[in-house]
Amino acid sequence: MTITATGLSVIRSGRTILHPTDIVIRPGERVGLVGASGSGKSTLGHVLIDNLRAEGVSVAHVPQSPDEALDPLRSMAFHWREAERALELSADPIRQQMLFNALHIEGGDLRKRPWGWSRGMQQRFVIAMALIGTPDLLVMDEPTSALDPVVAAGTMDLLDAYLKDRQTALLLITHDLGLAARRVHRLMVMDDGKIVEDAPTERFLMAPKTQAAKALCAHRNWLELPC
Repeated sequence: MTITATGLSVIRSGRTILHPTDIVIRPGERVGLVGASGSGKSTLGHVLIDNLRAEGVSVAHVPQSPDEALDPLRSMAFHWREAERALELSADPIRQQMLFNALHIEGGDLRKRPWGWSRGMQQRFVIAMALIGTPDLLVMDEPTSALDPVVAAGTMDLLDAYLKDRQTALLLITHDLGLAARRVHRLMVMDDGKIVEDAPTERFLMAPKTQAAKALCAHRNWLELPC
């Protein structure tokens, strides 16, 4: 389904954090939301998630760090059961194995607690949990910032392969233009609580129009990173 949200905005203590914003994401589309720290990216992501869920749209969220999603005192099996229960889904070993194979965590011991898994495996487990219900939209907020570049690249490669030819759309929120440019069809730039540019990735990189977009594209050292 096409994801549509209109008039998203946030005002805190009389200050506008997010100006009225409209979002449209087509089925299966990969969209990057980029901008400097404090530009309003994560705020827009959270408001979008809340708005869509209130309207009954299936949305899954992958946070910046697995620490935000996993209780260190609970086993990985517990987390998986809780995710299925939250989605009102019956336990399905076949679905679980398919997701674990796709994200290369099939060797992980579910009896262990999160700290018994590597950071990369933890984050891939969180991504797998987000995909259990085949959401219409997957929102990832700085999903690889806690990982080294090689592990980050591998994680995103696995996700790209899984999402290929599926209808789940992706909104990738990041300050890392290099990460987004390699992974999305379209880039949106936020600056001071507004989307100031929205264009296909190739066109955006070749001819950024706004000052915020030009500043992001000016730092070309991100081209050397694998992710």
